[in-house]
Amino acid sequence: MPLFGSRPAFFFRSRHRRHVDPWTLVTLGVALSVALPVITVLVHVLIPSRAIWAHLADTVLTGYLTNTLWLALGVGIGTTVIGTGTAWLIAMCRFPGRRVFEWALLLPLAVPTYVIAYAYTDFLQYAGPLQSELRALFGWGHGDYVFPNIRSLGGATLLITLVLYPYVYLLTRAAFLEQSACVLDVGRTLGRGPWRLFTTVAVPLARPAIIGGVSLVLMETLNEFGAVQYFGVDTFTTGIYRTWFGMGEPVAAAQLAACLLAFVIIVVALERLSRGRRRYFHTTGRYRQLPEFTLRGWHAWGACLACALPIGIGFVLPGAILADLALETGDDVLGARFLDYAGNSLMLAALAALVAVGLALVLSYGVRLHPGRTTRTATRIAAMGYAVPGSVVAVGILIPLTWVDRHLYAWLNGQLGIETGLILSGTAFVLIYAYVVRFLAVSFNTVEASLAKVTPGMDAASRTLGQTAGGTLRRVHTPLMRGSLWAALLLVFVDVMKELPATVILRPFDFDTLAVRAHNLAADERLAEAASSSLAIVLVGVIPVILLSRAIRHARPGASGGKREAL
Repeated sequence: MPLFGSRPAFFFRSRHRRHVDPWTLVTLGVALSVALPVITVLVHVLIPSRAIWAHLADTVLTGYLTNTLWLALGVGIGTTVIGTGTAWLIAMCRFPGRRVFEWALLLPLAVPTYVIAYAYTDFLQYAGPLQSELRALFGWGHGDYVFPNIRSLGGATLLITLVLYPYVYLLTRAAFLEQSACVLDVGRTLGRGPWRLFTTVAVPLARPAIIGGVSLVLMETLNEFGAVQYFGVDTFTTGIYRTWFGMGEPVAAAQLAACLLAFVIIVVALERLSRGRRRYFHTTGRYRQLPEFTLRGWHAWGACLACALPIGIGFVLPGAILADLALETGDDVLGARFLDYAGNSLMLAALAALVAVGLALVLSYGVRLHPGRTTRTATRIAAMGYAVPGSVVAVGILIPLTWVDRHLYAWLNGQLGIETGLILSGTAFVLIYAYVVRFLAVSFNTVEASLAKVTPGMDAASRTLGQTAGGTLRRVHTPLMRGSLWAALLLVFVDVMKELPATVILRPFDFDTLAVRAHNLAADERLAEAASSSLAIVLVGVIPVILLSRAIRHARPGASGGKREAL
């Protein structure tokens, strides 16, 4: 019989004394704070606004719905094909350059969608270098040829696909590497070649990971703002912004946000239902290297081309375009004001990352201390922000904080004669709040997975030696989790640097970031000047992406000396 019973060994609570544990209170408080924007949006569905809804339904609502559905469908199919195909080639095939492609396929993840939209618009527009060279080469004039318009729904679908496919590649590659070599060997002995083994064995086994990656892609697609707004594609995200600021209708904007939130809920529900009760387990503890297919001749060149195209179109070419524009023209405020934009971005990203990781540590440790239904439900609520688009978060935050600011100003001015202005909604606090709501799940998942690897025996030993729960977290768990905490900080930092819709809506007056600067310049068709800010955002995101790829390779079960092995 276990010494401390079935519960973790660090529970030393008296049966005669019941009190509310502070960790439970903190967990519930954080969950409520993070869920407040979503609750606000859902409550506004009940507020009548028939006149404005009739106007939206007659004019733009059908377009919002149609464009959003087609965009999500196109991006979902494209990322599934590219991500799954390249993951199989990297995990199971040998061909020239595979080691480079292994991490390079993740590089487009560092490019925000609006940045790649700006780069390709400059490159492919009528006055751009490509069409100019074609006209000079063939002697064409205006109207002599037809060139596809990148600023369209199709162009937005293509570019968003090239940026978001790494989500599918990342999860699917990990799933392929974790598959049983025994199952794959059986398929080979039954005469199945690489293609049939891929379609009939590997893909069905990796289905949960593929669906998980596509779900992330769809949530990011529904959150998309910068690229679709610049391309003039009306979706729910751009409609929320236009309804709030263009029409001055916060209630209607909240109701549009509720419709978009319904899309997200449907995506998450479909992903859950697709899993059913399927579970996948390894039945042995022995590890050996996966069987690999050596590609030769045109097969090898085809694999190289399949991996090189997404990298070249999704990262190398737009990076080169931005670098050329930045060196040739650049931002006209590249001096002190540009440093202010960069400083604002870095400050917000650093503060949001620290707060998000700190709250994730508190939440995950609260669940570890008291793994009951209440705390688990609260943490699930707190981690749902990543599934909520940034525009929805912004609307849900502005409504309650504006109400608090208005009443606080009236009370202070009436009682004390103090004119405070906007204390909450008019400062950088509201941005930090939005980033934490949006990206808490990114840090929480990383921290929770790391904390689960620490044996409960360490908690018991620490508490026996007189440490409190907080002391155990600070002196025992935090040092052991240092690597995962840094990884969580980097992930949140990069996400905040790229975030645009919530920043555009919530930023204080005369407080711009690199993302907002690039967006404003591009909106004014000053693409060459927008290149400096865009390139800075890309460069900041590259290093964490490379580190993430290396961590995946060396974290494999049974890995030795960097050599990948699997069952």
